Amino acid sequence: MNDFVIDWDRQRRVGVAEAVLCDSKTTAQIDAILSATEGRSLLLTRLDQEKLEQISPSQREKLEYDPLSRTAFFGAPAAATTPGPGIVCAGTSDLPVAREAARTLAFFGYTTSVIADVGVAGLWRLMQRLEEIRACPVVIAVAGMEGALFSVLAGLVEAPVIAVPSSIGYGVAAGGRSALHSALASCAPGLLVVNIDNGFGAACAAIRILRAASRLSR
Repeated sequence: MNDFVIDWDRQRRVGVAEAVLCDSKTTAQIDAILSATEGRSLLLTRLDQEKLEQISPSQREKLEYDPLSRTAFFGAPAAATTPGPGIVCAGTSDLPVAREAARTLAFFGYTTSVIADVGVAGLWRLMQRLEEIRACPVVIAVAGMEGALFSVLAGLVEAPVIAVPSSIGYGVAAGGRSALHSALASCAPGLLVVNIDNGFGAACAAIRILRAASRLSR
């Protein structure tokens, strides 16, 4: 008996399909999951280069791998035809998390753009891109350190803002906990928060918001 059960019905139920978190799985388990896909597509997350190289060659050659986000597409993703959220990140160091969100959106057929290095330490950088950000239907914001970007953005744009605290920082930044607490304690009304480094979860939340808005508009 397999030690996994793939939830193929999840996309029909909730609008986003199950992804495979590779971080805590052995390569044998990943191989077995890929073998069980039966011609379907899967999104793999937290797949590092070392583990990728240990996957059997017959399965590895079917993967489209992105090293920055540590994500892989197994099989063809959906055609990217639906306008999606914008992704904003405070610094270049936040790009792996932002890229995980972007790749998740791409897998589900959403177009997006990443606006990078607009943290509030140089507020002019954010203000230069503000009108571009305001045009997005949903904004995913990624920031570490003190996480000030979340409150600033949520106070400037009408779209829902989903905060993704990143583990970037040192000392009291505490692996993203300071940014997480900042997001949770924000005085900007309506700010949404996901777990530290959870670009995948932020993307799925954005997709569900966009799908609900689409249903209401019909």
